[in-house]
Amino acid sequence: MTRPARPADIRFYVDADVLGLAKILVQVRGDLTYPGDPGGTLHRRTRPPCPIESPAVKDDIWIPQVAARGWLIITRDAKIAANRAEIAAVRNSRARMVVLTGSETTGTWKQLEVSCANGGRSKPC
Repeated sequence: MTRPARPADIRFYVDADVLGLAKILVQVRGDLTYPGDPGGTLHRRTRPPCPIESPAVKDDIWIPQVAARGWLIITRDAKIAANRAEIAAVRNSRARMVVLTGSETTGTWKQLEVSCANGGRSKPC
């Protein structure tokens, strides 16, 4: 008899600007989601559909929703720091955010390498 899948404990939200990275990571990790994620089951953990239904949802709308769930945001959108509404959304919601910047984050593979780096050592994602 097969045990039913349990709900996944989502801890990470990968922003729309790194969807390629998100779609790779959900195949190996059950604790993250991305905008438009239909949900899925991995390692007997079921990830529900993402409450941010579309990558087109504006940053100042999704940031407070994601922060309220306690999820760490992973993004490549360095322009968030230049937009007043988005700065306010991050500050007011006390969002935790990692921004991948620089030439090392220009492609999905490089983003994956950077997101898995740990002080110069690689660690499994």
